[in-house]
Amino acid sequence: MSVPIAQLTDPAVRALLTALNANDRAAFRAALTPDATMSDDGTERDLDDWTEREVFSSNGHIDVESEADGGRALVADYRNDTWGGMRTAWRFTVTGGKVSRFETGQA
Repeated sequence: MSVPIAQLTDPAVRALLTALNANDRAAFRAALTPDATMSDDGTERDLDDWTEREVFSSNGHIDVESEADGGRALVADYRNDTWGGMRTAWRFTVTGGKVSRFETGQA
């Protein structure tokens, strides 16, 4: 059973993932703090490079399976044209109403 993005508890996370699924770079960037950071499978990544490669140029899409911690911890099915689909875990840090960090990896 999945959780519709529009029903996610945290508005900052909801905005970020709505933009991700719409392949909307401008809205995605607007949902992040200017100094936002991220990691993938425990390794720090360049956020702009990673999102271009793993999201925008490869048609990334997320379907949320469950949420915890007020909507800032998710388990989701993530897919893109490069890797196909995989079960992933996501954790978000929100600062001032925007996502300042996210961490993702296989669940």
